[in-house]
Amino acid sequence: MLIKERKLVAPTVYPETKAFWDAAGEGRLLVKQCDDCGEHHHYPRAACPFCGSERLQWRQASGKGTIYSFSVMRRAEVPYIIAYVTLAEGPTMMSNIVDADADAVRIGQAVTLKFNASEGGPPMPVFTPA
Repeated sequence: MLIKERKLVAPTVYPETKAFWDAAGEGRLLVKQCDDCGEHHHYPRAACPFCGSERLQWRQASGKGTIYSFSVMRRAEVPYIIAYVTLAEGPTMMSNIVDADADAVRIGQAVTLKFNASEGGPPMPVFTPA
């Protein structure tokens, strides 16, 4: 079953995530990196989840990752694949897998970032098989 694109609800843009969504509008994926411990993390937040430091910087991610886990939602009006994708930089983020055969998607599969339009908001990061 080839998964087609579905309508994506626009995210709520909060002040602490504005830079993330502004970059998404430019086709770039940002993650935060801690200046103290060096770890990358996602979702954006004010303190490092590894060491508690508030010395964080936005860094552009490569857009490459692997599927950590996924589910195929076959009973939805428009079937879709929801997945946890581990980025090359280390963090794991929830997203959708698009332009893929649902029966061919596998854990550990390499994926590449792309952005799909949302309904009235910034584009959403999604992934496609590499």
